[in-house]
Amino acid sequence: MSDRRAGKLNQLQSLLPEGLLASAAWLEKKGYSQPLRSQYVSSGWLDSPARGVYRRPGGELQWQHVVVSLQYLLEIPVTVGGRTALELHGFTHYVSDHGPTEIHLYSNRSLPGWVGKLTLSSHFVYHNAKKLFREEPIARGLGHANWNWADDLLESNDAIHGAMTQIAWGQWNWPITLSTPERAILELLDELPKRETFHQVDMLMEGLRTLSPRRLQKLLEDCRSVKVKRLFLWFAERHDFRWLKQIQVDRIDLGKGKRQIVRGGRLDTKYLITVPEDMSDGG
Repeated sequence: MSDRRAGKLNQLQSLLPEGLLASAAWLEKKGYSQPLRSQYVSSGWLDSPARGVYRRPGGELQWQHVVVSLQYLLEIPVTVGGRTALELHGFTHYVSDHGPTEIHLYSNRSLPGWVGKLTLSSHFVYHNAKKLFREEPIARGLGHANWNWADDLLESNDAIHGAMTQIAWGQWNWPITLSTPERAILELLDELPKRETFHQVDMLMEGLRTLSPRRLQKLLEDCRSVKVKRLFLWFAERHDFRWLKQIQVDRIDLGKGKRQIVRGGRLDTKYLITVPEDMSDGG
């Protein structure tokens, strides 16, 4: 191997951390042509788990590798949210020993096509982040990441804009940006009743006694969905959370008219939403 080719390979080991994913376009910009990439794959220096994407061999590919790669290597504005974020925060008890089977990702643009072609034990569920909130901080939040790449340290996991935070994952403590519990529960409620049930959400809500009313106020005022806001306040009243007293409901647009959420359910006269018959009286 020539000195130039050896230098390129050594540089690649520095540019592309073991196990993470890089797109063909990303590698092309770094000076790795298609013929060179093909040579690296043939020689075993790179794997290609799907067309148009590469990684240095480094154990089984997990969903966290994909998310870290999207967020910090490829700089694609995407964050983990909804039920998955609540699972990572430790609020749910439905996760199997092998981890969650659905990974809910929120972004203000489409994900690369190769993401859906990867062979993983979990699968990604995509959500349009702009649909639920007017002020969408995902792109700004990723740029605000408190990650020291030189020392492989997550310097802070303080909430970004009250909507996102970060956790460290894996052997190298790579950062994963995810919704705060306050944002994640609103994202989860948006999935009710199609992907979530009232009883599942009710059990999960029971553990959310330490939410920040300041973050909730900002998110509820920013939320576009009347259904989500009414549901959230209904569940919060049902569980008699202390922080609910600090929420200024008059500043939240709850819309007008009735919302049928449960077909054949009973109408809650305060929030004008239909709820399951067996839960309408505090059951």
